This record gives sequence, structure tokens and C-alpha cells, in this order.
Amino acid sequence: MRVALVNPPWHFENSIYFGCREAHLPLELGAAKHLLERAGHQVLLRDGHLCGTSLAGLAEEIAAFAPAMTVVPTAPSYLFWRCAPPELRVPREMIAALDGRGGRIVVVGPHGSATPGATLRKLGADVVIRGECEEAILALATAWPRTDVPGAATLRLGELHLTGPSQATRFASLPALAWPDGWIAAHHHHHHRFDVAPTGPGAEVEASRGCPYHCSFCAKIDFRDAYRRRDLQALIAEIDGLRDQGVRYVYFIDEIFLPQPALLEALVERHITFGMQTRIDLWKPAMLELLGRAGCVSIEAGVESLTEEGRAALDKSCRMSTQDLTDRLIQARRHVPFVQANLIQSPGDDIGDIHAWREHLQAHGVWANDPVPMFAYPSSPDYHARWGAPDDDAWERALDHYLDQFDKFSDIQDGAPKSLAALEAECLPA
Repeated sequence: MRVALVNPPWHFENSIYFGCREAHLPLELGAAKHLLERAGHQVLLRDGHLCGTSLAGLAEEIAAFAPAMTVVPTAPSYLFWRCAPPELRVPREMIAALDGRGGRIVVVGPHGSATPGATLRKLGADVVIRGECEEAILALATAWPRTDVPGAATLRLGELHLTGPSQATRFASLPALAWPDGWIAAHHHHHHRFDVAPTGPGAEVEASRGCPYHCSFCAKIDFRDAYRRRDLQALIAEIDGLRDQGVRYVYFIDEIFLPQPALLEALVERHITFGMQTRIDLWKPAMLELLGRAGCVSIEAGVESLTEEGRAALDKSCRMSTQDLTDRLIQARRHVPFVQANLIQSPGDDIGDIHAWREHLQAHGVWANDPVPMFAYPSSPDYHARWGAPDDDAWERALDHYLDQFDKFSDIQDGAPKSLAALEAECLPA
């Protein structure tokens, strides 16, 4: 069958969205394309964000392709499923622009994973995939025109019907992804890189999925939960392909980039720079040295709270003291040009202590951010502890709670956020 996979041209005005506004490779759609084509389906993959294509332009291309099914995500890329824009404004705009010309509409992403009924109703979609989507998209195409595949959610006479639990892709066996030369040439952004001005294209890759920890603030209950490592040969083949296309910096989108000597030793030989996010307490000094030799130029490390009690309240399961964490961050900076320690606003942290700690780290070349407000994503343990399992109003509830708590936002957020209802009303109904 003919399947269109489309990443819309994202925009974030008046949103509390935490993620990066730049375009990133749509890894989930790229993997779905590979699986679909291997099974004999015809696939059109388009990315309006990366390629600068308008909604109208995307809609015309999809209509000309005449797909039986069009897949639309509710977050800009897998990198931001864990901190997605709460509003469904952009996917609604994309579906409205299609105006019935995309065949059956299938929605994937964190919104449908946590709140499938609300997502179906807001977007007027035919099917929502709950959980990771690559194999579920293939299952839908294979079962066509049936929709009762594992992980699917549909509305029948207004009632929500779920087929099985949320899905987890057999991630370890995902093949090496390949991207059009034009896409790579247009990918100027080097995600979370601050050591030098970017030269040459950047790219994103995925070495592992999920995380063995269960921090209260992390949105992962309904997707990308269990920790899995990708087949190393496929991963290295993907990176080699990107290098051949001129990529000089890759960002590992892994929820947590754990020490993996075989991968780091393979990267040493490839002379490519990369960034990642991790927990600094999991890295011993010798592995930090290997990390630097492998080409790492950017570390984003979650510390979250300056007190052991604060980290325990966030279920960090951290066995290091604050002093040990501080020392390990400074050790990392000896090998990696940019190291950042992330803090979350925590009731037990003293403002004066935070200021002194940040100054101490900065004196040793390590950047630490001002503590950021925590958003209770519906797929986070924090949301479940506050309000129970997400219902159809979960995203509205979380955003209202956030806006009631805070009147100052991080430097990457819009300073004039609107309510979910106002944002989603800014486009025509799907």
C-alpha cells in the first residue's frame, strides 16, 4: 500500500515547550520508512521542518502521492517525545491542510500514548498508535484495512477502543537509517553544541532507547521505557553513512547515554565529534577519558537537586554525594570541551547554595543552569502521583498547574504562554 510519513513545519509561539526549536532528523519516521519499504510498501517521507516546506506544499505533495494512510507525529522528533509541546496545534494544522486527501490519518507520539481518546477527538484522526511506533505503523499497513493491531486506539461511535498495551519496538534490530543528501545538507544545526561554531552538517542518531531509572519528572511511562541497546554494527554503519554525506557532528538522542566501551572505541577511529546526555555518576574517570578521545564535545548531565534528600525525592537513585558529583563533573570537563549540569527547581534547595555551586563549577569550566520549573507530563511518575492515570484532560491539567505555579520561565521558553485551549483554537478544526 501507499503510506505517507510527514513531519510538519513546527512552530512554538506562546508555548511552554522546553525543547530545541531547530529541526532534527525524524528518526522514528525514518525507521518506519525502512521497515515499510522492506515489506514492499510504497512510502513518501517528507519533513516540512527540516526542508522548509509549508503546510500547503506538504499537503499538495501528499495529495499527489495519493496514500491510503498518512502518519503524523505530535512531537518534532523522538528526541522530544519526553518533553513535547503540550498543545496539538501543529499536527491539527497539518491534518487540516490535508483536507481529507491523505487517506486514513494515523497519529503517533506522546499525546496519543498517554491520552489516546483526547488525541483522536482533537485531531479527528482515524487511528492513534500508543507507544513506540515503527513496528506498529508496519503492522497497520500489513493488516490494512483492519486497524485492530497491537497498540492501536480508535473511536467507534464515540467510544474509545484500545487493542492491547502500548508498544515497544524491537529496537536492538533496527537497521541503519539513511537520509537524502539534500536533507543532510540542510541540517546545519549541531544540537547542544557550544564549544565552537558549527561547521558542516549535523545529524542525530540513536544508540539506545529507554532508561533503567525511573526519575519522577521523566515522561517515559507510556513509551521509550525499558532500556535497550542498538546493534552496534547497524549503528556504526549509520554513522559511517552520515560521515560520507559530510556530517561532522552527531547528537545521540538516547534518554541516557551509558558507558559502552565498544561504541566509544569504534568512534575513536572515526574522528567525528558528538554530544549526548547522561548521568555523571555512572561515569568513572577512565571512561571519561575514553569519552573525550572518542570525540565527545558536549555532555548534558542531570543533577537535578543539590541535596541528597532532593535527589531522593525525585527518585534519582543516586549513590553519590553532591561533592562527588561536583568532582566528577570537573573531571569530565578535563576531557570534554562543554559540560552542563542540569538543575530542577526543588523545594529543599537553598538559592544561596545554588548560586555558590554554579560559580564554583563555572570557575572550573562547567556550566550549570538556573533551576528550571518541572512540568508534570502525563507520562511522568510525577503526574501519576499527583492525579492518577491520565484522562482526557491530562495535558490541560498539567499546563494549568504549571502556569499557576510559575511566572518565570527558562530562557528557551516563550515568555507569554497561552492556555492549551487557546493554542489549539488557533487553527481550523481538523
